[in-house]
This record gives sequence, C-alpha cells and structure tokens, in this order.
Amino acid sequence: PAAPAAPAAPAAPAAPAVPKAAPAAPEPEPTPARKPGSRDEKRVPMSRMRLRIAERLKDAQNTAAMLTTFNEIDMSNIMQIRSKYKDAFLEKHGAKLGFMSCFVSAASKALMQFPQVNAAIEGKEIVYRDYADISVAVATPTGLVTPVLRNTEDMGFHDIEAEIAALGKKARDGRIAIEDMLGGTFTISNGGVYGSLMGTPIINPPQTAILGMHGIFKRPVAIGDSVEIRPMMYVALTYDHRLIDGSDAVLFLRKIKDGVEDPTTMLLDL
Repeated sequence: PAAPAAPAAPAAPAAPAVPKAAPAAPEPEPTPARKPGSRDEKRVPMSRMRLRIAERLKDAQNTAAMLTTFNEIDMSNIMQIRSKYKDAFLEKHGAKLGFMSCFVSAASKALMQFPQVNAAIEGKEIVYRDYADISVAVATPTGLVTPVLRNTEDMGFHDIEAEIAALGKKARDGRIAIEDMLGGTFTISNGGVYGSLMGTPIINPPQTAILGMHGIFKRPVAIGDSVEIRPMMYVALTYDHRLIDGSDAVLFLRKIKDGVEDPTTMLLDL
C-alpha cells in the first residue's frame, strides 16, 4: 500500500494590507491671464478672522474718543548696542536681539508710571492694573493677530525676545490659540517692517492706547548747534481721550522715547 501523504505545511500568515496612499490634493487651477480690456470681477467670502478684525476695529472707532500724538526717536544708541552685542546675545540666550524688546521694556515702565494708560473702561468704572500685558501685532497669512506678552514689567530683554519669537512662530504656523491673544492691556504695532513712514494705529478694545512703531530712516537732525545725519523713527500713540488726558499721553510717549534713546535709564530705573 502507498505511504500516507505528508501533512500539508501550515499556510503562511497573510501579509498586512498596505494602506492606500491618500489621494493627492488637486493642484489649484492656474489663474487665467487677464485679457486686455477685461473688466471681470470676482467675489470671495471673508474669512472668519477677517470678519472678526473688521468688527473689532469698527467697534473701536464707534466707541472710543481716539486721538493720536506723535514723536520721533533717535535710534543711534540702540542700534549701536544691537550691533555690538547681537552675536553674544544670540549665543547666550538663543534669541536674536531686536528693537522690539527695547520698546516693550520702555512701554512697560511707562505703563507703570502712567496707570491710566494701562487701564480700561468697564461700564461706569475704570479698571486699573498693577501689571503690564502687552499685545504685539504679528502678521500671518490669514491676517493680523495680537498675541500677548504677560507681566512684561518683570521681563528682561532676553525674555521678551524669546517670547516674541515663540508666539510669532505659533501664529505663522496656525497654532496660535485664543488664550494667547486674550487679556492684553496695551498694544505695540510695528509698521516699520513694511517701510511705513508714519501712521495712526487703531486701539485694540477694551484697551485704551496703542503704540505705533514705524520705519527707521536717516534724516538731518539738529544736535546742539550742529546738524547731523541720524537714524530716526516716528512713533505714534493713539489713545482713548475719555480716559487719558492729552498731557498724560504726551508724557507717556516721551517716557518711551527717553527709554529707547538711552536704554541705560531703564537699567538704572530712572
């Protein structure tokens, strides 16, 4: 009789299914070239962020009694400090030394000296704060956002630069949270990065003031009895006249000017 057949080998386990690749996103259709004489129009819906920005800015115009005062700042000293120490600053703190840290520090000290600029109107009451939370305007692909630096009155230049860099990256990556933008007591906007010479910023409610920085341009300036070419920046302070008197606004802006022009006054708490 024939020998019994050997038992069949167990079947090899099936290989795991390879997940299908996600379909590639369709490439955007190229914008057709404009034809000579064309008068076509295109309507697109406003983004939620753009709608919210429009609503808040218009609310500020309708509510606050806004007025703007101007001054100019000689940037010579701070530019020399930045040029001399920027490499050492970056090596030690891991953050680039910019001008914003000086302005934030100067504004923080001014806010402590002029509490009405750091205050807010709520109904028939004025809310005064013993801290400074400064909103810093950051441009993103979807619009302008204002993340907040908390307790800037206790921060050094390196703390400010590191926090601005971190918040700016979050904003540009689309990871900024609503909590990052709530609770500011004052705003600094820097139109100078786009080459702005001068402008009048709009208050970010419920705040009562905003500082506008602008471009740095060399201009002839009277220094004593001589004329010198200096790097100058115009600055603007828009404030709510319901709460802040004109004299206080001028002195507040002057305090920022003095701090930026001579940073040693901030070091010595003068």
